[in-house]
Amino acid sequence: MKSTIIFNNVSKSYIKTKGKYGLLTDAIGENMFGFFKQKRRENNVVRALNNISFKLKSGDVLGIIGKNGAGKSTILKLISKITFPDKGSVYADGRIGAFIELGAGLHVELTGRENIYLYGAILGMKKKEIDSKFKEIVDFAEIHRFLDTPIKRFSTGMYSRLGFSVCAFCDTEILLVDEVLAVGDINFQKKCLQKMQSFAKSNKTIVFISHDLNAINKICTRVMLLDHGKIISEGVPSKIIDDYLKKYAVTGLG
Repeated sequence: MKSTIIFNNVSKSYIKTKGKYGLLTDAIGENMFGFFKQKRRENNVVRALNNISFKLKSGDVLGIIGKNGAGKSTILKLISKITFPDKGSVYADGRIGAFIELGAGLHVELTGRENIYLYGAILGMKKKEIDSKFKEIVDFAEIHRFLDTPIKRFSTGMYSRLGFSVCAFCDTEILLVDEVLAVGDINFQKKCLQKMQSFAKSNKTIVFISHDLNAINKICTRVMLLDHGKIISEGVPSKIIDDYLKKYAVTGLG
């Protein structure tokens, strides 16, 4: 079975810039007149990923776990080409549905209906394809009453339902899902996990980031533990989750 995602010795860094003023007068001059002392900057290079390699094939469901700042979200952004590696190469074969950041791909001034077409188009769907799946998307998102309401009036849970639903019914080969599902209610989270399981059974590839170890254990075929941009361990869910619990001494599965 062919590989759908390949990371080959991938490294990625970001520059974290912090502004700093010596005196209050420096700040006032910088903002109002522009002729006092220049703003001093501290540039800190943050290594998000450090020489990581892995391959995924059709039907794989990879769960990525680790503490905040471990580099998990950077992997999804590289796969979806939101950003690019400093070193190494990233290969992804097939249409990608990326549910990475809450509200990404949605426009707050547009209605739920309009955003379904907007986000679907961003994901590469044709209007005819969106038309054919429109009812399924709305039913899954459970936003019938608010379909023609501007989404700036939506709750974060409604944002989450709408965004995930469009991704889930887009005919993609690769589905990327970040922790954003955590803002949805319990029943909707269960629906999402069931949909992801169904997606994987149709021989698609999923990369799933979550702090919910029960969800990771339930739907993933493989799990990767990241720490400071490096792969600490990778393998069957039960073993890698156990590694995580031992490393960070956190509460186990319920």
